[in-house]
Amino acid sequence: MARPVTLFTGQWADLGFEEICKLASEIGYDGLEIACWGDHMDIQKAASDPEYVKDRKAILAKYDLQCWAIGAHLIGQCVGDEWDERLDGFAPAEVKGKPDRIKEWAIEDMKAAATAAKNMGCSVVTGFTGSPIWRLIYSFPQNTEEMLENGYQEIRRLWTPILDEFDKQGVKFALEVHPTEIAYDYYTTQRLMETFEWRDTLGINFDPSHLVWQGVTPHLFLRDFHERIYHVHMKDAAVTLDGRTGILGSHLNFGDHRRGWDFRSLGHGDVEFGEIIRVLNDANYDGPLSVEWEDSGMDRVFGAKEALEYVRRIDFKPSDLAFDESMKK
Repeated sequence: MARPVTLFTGQWADLGFEEICKLASEIGYDGLEIACWGDHMDIQKAASDPEYVKDRKAILAKYDLQCWAIGAHLIGQCVGDEWDERLDGFAPAEVKGKPDRIKEWAIEDMKAAATAAKNMGCSVVTGFTGSPIWRLIYSFPQNTEEMLENGYQEIRRLWTPILDEFDKQGVKFALEVHPTEIAYDYYTTQRLMETFEWRDTLGINFDPSHLVWQGVTPHLFLRDFHERIYHVHMKDAAVTLDGRTGILGSHLNFGDHRRGWDFRSLGHGDVEFGEIIRVLNDANYDGPLSVEWEDSGMDRVFGAKEALEYVRRIDFKPSDLAFDESMKK
């Protein structure tokens, strides 16, 4: 089927935009999923300054790259989360340490992301929503259903005006189902979609790496939510439970061999990507397969090259004939 293969620039934000464009082009990627941090994409400029957009497009064209989606993960996290000092790392200097100001900034930037995407010629913004109830992940001290429902309704209140702006611009928001988000597994995703009454603007950036370590089978999730898959991340993870380790991570940083799971470069983990391609074929998904490269144990340039080769190899097209037809006399 030869879907375009892109590289998500979020893990490369220490490089300048032209530098990552040059590198991705040399490796052989078809395009970028541009992260809205570092100097890769300034949302407000992309939403309001035609010359800025022209410059971004010119750099992409110089290296024969395209862009199908922009990523606003860090901004979106600040919309729905309850503040703690970690969010200051995502926010501009003038609002750091000011919870209400951070939320106001994040909401306005997420609205602008829809216009920025449209100006860049993209139909999708990928990202996070944040969650006011992630702290309730374990049911002790005891949670009530009212507390949980209030959290979902708070996300609906905060994100409805943002999605209204996405509607105006003709752009979709693709939530990356992910721990610390309001939707982090199968049933929380279902509940979120129901909370928004299956609003068409709200879909999913499918990333199997965040499902497999939780025990959710990625391709089954994909099949059940296939109509809401607006973008796909290619990312792997390995579960290494050994009797001492656990899936909650033990407050050990990524890359620590004592963790019970960790992200891996494509093909080095437990995700069954062949099954995922089959479901994408059944769903007629023809959008990009975006490599989000994370592996603390591997050089990232080596990994980005290997990952591209892996995606090209497994992105098979469906059969156009019944294999047993040739057996007929």
